[in-house]
Amino acid sequence: MAAGAKDKAFIPVRIAVLTVSDTRALEDDRSGQVLVDRIAAAGHVLADRQILRDDRDQIADQLRRWVADPDIDVVISTGGTGLTGRDVTVEAHRDVYEKEIDAFGTVFTIVSMNKIGTSAVQSRATGGVAGGTYLFALPGSPGACKDAWDEILLHQLDYRHRPCNFVEIFPRLDEHQRRK
Repeated sequence: MAAGAKDKAFIPVRIAVLTVSDTRALEDDRSGQVLVDRIAAAGHVLADRQILRDDRDQIADQLRRWVADPDIDVVISTGGTGLTGRDVTVEAHRDVYEKEIDAFGTVFTIVSMNKIGTSAVQSRATGGVAGGTYLFALPGSPGACKDAWDEILLHQLDYRHRPCNFVEIFPRLDEHQRRK
């Protein structure tokens, strides 16, 4: 793993967390809390936190609201990435994406393989970009959220991470819209 650049200052990122669950409430949302705790520990800002039921339209609508909010840079959802009939988070994310970050799911699978072996094939973690905002859909387990944050997002959301990171290209994510 590449080391951080000592000549660059840390830039806090404003992150919204969405838990997708038919059964969770804020007080027992362990996966969402894992993300909230890690966001704070890394020095980032929790911009918003919501819990929604497994409903594709409601999830996509919430993602669109956050994408339209200039005070939110990143959205991380947890839950609804599996294979069952109620798992619609990935589809909702893809309804919103302008571009998918294909390698995010691949890297998450590699990280998961090291932790849970072939059970990693049951996750459909995904990432994408819309309206200059990064969106990531993680599985609903606290362990998966820890793995995604600790092994991928912690580094990619740190401006000092080398050789490259998501933060340094924020200004260019929506450049196609400014050229019109």
